[in-house]
Amino acid sequence: MTVTGRTLLMSDHSSAICPRTGAAAEWRLVLLAAVLLTSTTVRGVEPRALLLQALATNEVSAQISLVQRLTAAQDPMVAQALAAWRQGGVFLLDGPAGAKIPFLLDVVTDAAGKARGLQIATGEALKDAAGQPMLFLASDLTPVDTTAKLRKAIKTTLDLLALSSPNPNIRRDAAAKLGLEQNPDYLPYFRAHLDTEKVARVRKALHEAIALTQVNADDADVRLAAVKTLGELRSIAALDLLQRIEANAKANSSSPAPELVAAAHDAAVKIQSYIARGNFIGTCFRGLSLSSVLLVAALGLAITFGLMGIINMAHGEMIMIGAYTAYVCQNFFIKWFGQGTRGFDFYFVAALLSSFGTAGFIGLVLERGIIRFLYRRPLESLLATWGVSLLLQQLMRSIFGAANVQVYSPSWLSGNVTYQDVIFAHNRIFVIGFAIGVVALTWLLLTRTALGLQVRAVMQNRPMASCLGVRTDRVNMATFAFGSGLAGMAGACLAQIGNIGPSLGQSYIVDCFMVVVLGGVGNLAGTVSAALGIGVSDQVLQPHLGAVLGKITVLAAIILFLQWRPAGLFETRSRSLEG
Repeated sequence: MTVTGRTLLMSDHSSAICPRTGAAAEWRLVLLAAVLLTSTTVRGVEPRALLLQALATNEVSAQISLVQRLTAAQDPMVAQALAAWRQGGVFLLDGPAGAKIPFLLDVVTDAAGKARGLQIATGEALKDAAGQPMLFLASDLTPVDTTAKLRKAIKTTLDLLALSSPNPNIRRDAAAKLGLEQNPDYLPYFRAHLDTEKVARVRKALHEAIALTQVNADDADVRLAAVKTLGELRSIAALDLLQRIEANAKANSSSPAPELVAAAHDAAVKIQSYIARGNFIGTCFRGLSLSSVLLVAALGLAITFGLMGIINMAHGEMIMIGAYTAYVCQNFFIKWFGQGTRGFDFYFVAALLSSFGTAGFIGLVLERGIIRFLYRRPLESLLATWGVSLLLQQLMRSIFGAANVQVYSPSWLSGNVTYQDVIFAHNRIFVIGFAIGVVALTWLLLTRTALGLQVRAVMQNRPMASCLGVRTDRVNMATFAFGSGLAGMAGACLAQIGNIGPSLGQSYIVDCFMVVVLGGVGNLAGTVSAALGIGVSDQVLQPHLGAVLGKITVLAAIILFLQWRPAGLFETRSRSLEG
């Protein structure tokens, strides 16, 4: 006998909903479950039949027993129905001959808030006599009864079902969650899944769950082995438990065995060292991503400062312009493609190119309109560019408002990679790789192209380069636009790791100048070294000294270093500087 959605269609448009009442209705539902148990044409019928039996009986103990038998079910409808039942989302519909048909509501609703009813037995929509889907309003329905014990059993079953999820991350999280409960009834499930699990991180979570559970075992040898295993696994979740064992030993005269206390102490020390090492690595990684942004932003400043001797206080606003350009590109792609679509995922590539072009164009206008009249006049150029920076900030406030705006990451920059419990965000990894690519391209531009040769010639000896036919004004113009474009791309990268606002550039302009001065004016290798040193040092010192004191310490160290080496890490040498 086959069971299809058609055998359960209503003979009328009745939608009377009621809880389980009457022995006849229960008997018909049990018969339906028995039919499903013997059917071979409906995929996953056995777990659904067990669920239907649980819905058919009023005995809480029988319901709990049947729900517990669903821990290995591979049917998505079972998990969906259990979750709905626990939240009061399973209902009964009066069917033919007084039968009760269990169903739940679809997550998709219409304008009136009504949703289709999905039969638990088949997963198909309930239909009326005309073959049209029946729509229900949740507030008009009476859910199937549950008790606290039943809801707890359903929750446990759902957690154990997660151990069989096709997603390894879900399996790992489920094992970690169940292990913290230290329920010995879960041990057979942990061991069964451990025998078939292939993913290393999930196997580690299962081993950890077994050891956490066995810490409360009656056998002293089992407890001792479990504590040692937790130390070997560097189980962060077990640290509080191990510290409690030590604390109880000190507080109570009837403490655990000395061997267990010593093992708990050794395991806690191992875990604490593991956490400290992970925190240090994570801090260095964040510092490396910050260094990468500083490097891209300071690279153009180092070239323009070394080439023209201009103190450009508006360089930070080029960073801000690049960030806002990324925001505009995002909104454009959302309007035309929609957020979360494949077309939206390409917006950041367009944002990088647009940020470079927009900031480069504004830098070109700034150089042609103001800066070219202030060469060899550092004080006037500083004041003029500072005024331009204030003007640009106010312009952004007028256009986008004073509040920060959010730039979303595309799917390929979302998420993270976890290694040894250290989280490496995809967007920060991209920023680091992008900075490496920018440095490589800039090096090729300066050493392998005619423009690069002219730039280096002008930096080393401007009068001689001019006498040899180099158009120094064009070199200045092109170099300033290129440096501003690099700052714009740095702003686009910053938009991926934080909010952006009109004062964004002011937060980085001082750091950029410190990178330029520390590394050596106009020196590419010095700029890279200084950016890495300042970014990583700042992030490492902040957890210990605080944000403000950490920056002050870095600044003081730079000042002391420049007293020893005024030219920076790498001194630029040329014939014009000798003597």
